[in-house]
Amino acid sequence: MTQSDASGFVAELENFRRKHPHRSETVDAFLRLLRDVGDPFVRGRSDGHFTGSAFVVSRDGLRVLLTHHRKLDRWLQLGGHADGDRDLAAVALREAQEESGIAELEIEPELFDIDVHDIPARGEEPLHRHFDARFIVRACDNETFVVSEESHALAWWLIEDVARDPIGGGNDLVREAHPHRLREAHLGQEDGRPGQER
Repeated sequence: MTQSDASGFVAELENFRRKHPHRSETVDAFLRLLRDVGDPFVRGRSDGHFTGSAFVVSRDGLRVLLTHHRKLDRWLQLGGHADGDRDLAAVALREAQEESGIAELEIEPELFDIDVHDIPARGEEPLHRHFDARFIVRACDNETFVVSEESHALAWWLIEDVARDPIGGGNDLVREAHPHRLREAHLGQEDGRPGQER
């Protein structure tokens, strides 16, 4: 990773810290990974790597598009691995388009949330850690999705309902996606924070 690549991401993280000082510990974890000698933007770094994900919000700001993830068997926001791409906003947008089949999506480039979480071992893939950068992505006129091979299903959920009910059986992390902040972020305002494993 070049110094210019790193400095841009560091600036994004520090801006996030200024707005959400209670998240400083997570910001520090991201910065430590960014300084690591291994490339943290490739999935081959098995002890931890960066991912990008998208809270795809409907045009009216009332609904969020979730995927029933095939491998993890949970309702999650859309997203995936960086695979060498240093622009995690671009990663989040690309994954949202690929996983939803909706081409016309617009991303808010500012970090919406960050999270560090473990991904369980599956087959030959060991347990590893995702450092996930989350972004708001806005749907335009077309909200018709196509289910990809990575999903059991896709669905538009009312943000209020997602926050109240642990979809898919005890998914507390989905419930933590605070409805007011998702909706108000879509309208360019500020509030709370979300949380969702990806």
